[in-house]
Amino acid sequence: MTGFLGLRADERTALFIDGANLYKAARGLGFDLDYKSLLAKVQANCRLVRAYYYTVIQEDKTQDYSPLRPLVDWLDYNGYSMVTKPSREYVDAQGRRRFKGSVDIELVVDMLVLAPKLDHIVLFTGNGDFRRAIEAVQAQGVRVTVVSTVKSSPPMASDELRRQADRFIDLAELESIIGRAAGQQRKARPAHDEEEFEEDDFEDEGEYEDEDDYEDVD
Repeated sequence: MTGFLGLRADERTALFIDGANLYKAARGLGFDLDYKSLLAKVQANCRLVRAYYYTVIQEDKTQDYSPLRPLVDWLDYNGYSMVTKPSREYVDAQGRRRFKGSVDIELVVDMLVLAPKLDHIVLFTGNGDFRRAIEAVQAQGVRVTVVSTVKSSPPMASDELRRQADRFIDLAELESIIGRAAGQQRKARPAHDEEEFEEDDFEDEGEYEDEDDYEDVD
């Protein structure tokens, strides 16, 4: 019998969360994720081995403060295994400072290393570049569920990723379970809530378009 996210009580399970990709998908659907609720529901429905969260942290040499750091620290303290990497700064053709980076390799390596100890992987991403990694862990007998969305504009989940997964769950179906309205009580909520740190402004191998989107932490 399966429960939340198709989880089974007797299965050794791990979550792999592509932070920037998942946040962008959720915001595209008009809600924010409640990571505490997500973890609690997973723990109640399977034998959770790890819950990994991957993100790139902007390293601005002119500032000591990274707007994502409170979120990263909160997730780390509340049961997530954090995998972070500093961004790389460059200057574009117009002379503007930009930041880019990727944690794709780290996520793939961790999936492959942990796969022999797992029965089920739940991968939160729509990035089609992970299709081959999914195929590799499936060859080891691991069931893979992908969570993303095709209901946003544009769709976040690639067709090849959906076809490769044993099961695809659209993030829109989870809004009533692990979501809250985008920006809900934004100013009143604690600084560690994820909506205060708009991680999607940093895309893999992309750039921060507007650093003002990050709110100051009191």
